[in-house]
Amino acid sequence: MSLLNFQLDSMPGIDLVTASALIAEIGHLRRFPNANKLARFAGIAPVFFGSGGKGKEHKSKQGNRALHALFYNLAVQQVQVAKGSKLPRNPVFHAYYQKKLKEGKTKGQALVCIMRRLMNIIYGMMKHKTAYELPIIKEKEVV
Repeated sequence: MSLLNFQLDSMPGIDLVTASALIAEIGHLRRFPNANKLARFAGIAPVFFGSGGKGKEHKSKQGNRALHALFYNLAVQQVQVAKGSKLPRNPVFHAYYQKKLKEGKTKGQALVCIMRRLMNIIYGMMKHKTAYELPIIKEKEVV
């Protein structure tokens, strides 16, 4: 598996070092039949605690913590507004983050939503060996 096969560094916030760390922590993508399994491996998917048909989903403290930290840092970078600029680094993720905050989620919960979306995108990029393309957003979505 070569770093050149994947185009992870085409996404804003992912440089050569981060891409290498992601590939090293994930390993062979064949181990994960879908993005949900990879999210569970990284500790991003919620865990159900309950018994007798009752219970709640809680934040997972299991999984690969190094991979979890990589996705957390990447999520923070996606929603940051660069110093001296009023434009966010990734306007699509910034708009999604603001939407989650308006829905009543805490900042931490909104970041987990970003992490999960990043997981799906990166899984797809690695599986299909494609580059990241910044989606076009409508004017009303920009905050």
